[in-house]
Amino acid sequence: MLENKKAVIFDLDGSLVDSMWIWPEVDIQYMKKYDLRAPMNFHKAVEGMSYTETAQYFLDTFPSLRCTLDDVRREWMEMTIDLYQTKVSLKRGAREFLERMRSMGVLMGIATSNARELVDATLKSLHIQDYFASVRTSCEVSAGKPAPDVYLKVAEDLRVSPGSCLVFEDVPRGIEAGKNAGMTVCAVEDEFSKPDEREKRQLADYFIRDYYDIENRTYEICGV
Repeated sequence: MLENKKAVIFDLDGSLVDSMWIWPEVDIQYMKKYDLRAPMNFHKAVEGMSYTETAQYFLDTFPSLRCTLDDVRREWMEMTIDLYQTKVSLKRGAREFLERMRSMGVLMGIATSNARELVDATLKSLHIQDYFASVRTSCEVSAGKPAPDVYLKVAEDLRVSPGSCLVFEDVPRGIEAGKNAGMTVCAVEDEFSKPDEREKRQLADYFIRDYYDIENRTYEICGV
């Protein structure tokens, strides 16, 4: 999996940290507060969107919301930042994998759809910010996932070619973003995306249940 790879780029939520459980609860509480009803396929619709794109989706989908884009972002931030700082943990084996990559001289970056404030708070609370030479969010580029923009931006920061990058992603649109960037993609098991596991295997190059699979060579090779 790591042969000829100069850089490893991680999605954050559901891929490097266990945090996807936060957002369904935030959505429920936010919609309840404003008496909103989620449309069919709501979670699939917002999958891969940047934090800003998702906030705009809410405003477009729920015209009864009498607030600005910044109002939505600010309220979500207030609802989530404490959870990210105190309740989010690394995926199994992730810390050991980060340390191994650093000892091997492999460059590392983050390419996430989440808000910068939440990303920085999470990395700091887990004491892993120093592992990453580039941290980028989809709000910093033209389009969110499945567009390749955020992955290409991280590769540019790291000064490596897309073909020499290995990506870790947990949802189909994120996997598509990595593939659209011309990168090798490893799908990561996550409870939130369990219903999409078959699609994840179809899209990705590899599949892991946790990061120990890489060291133990028990990862799955997909598409063969």
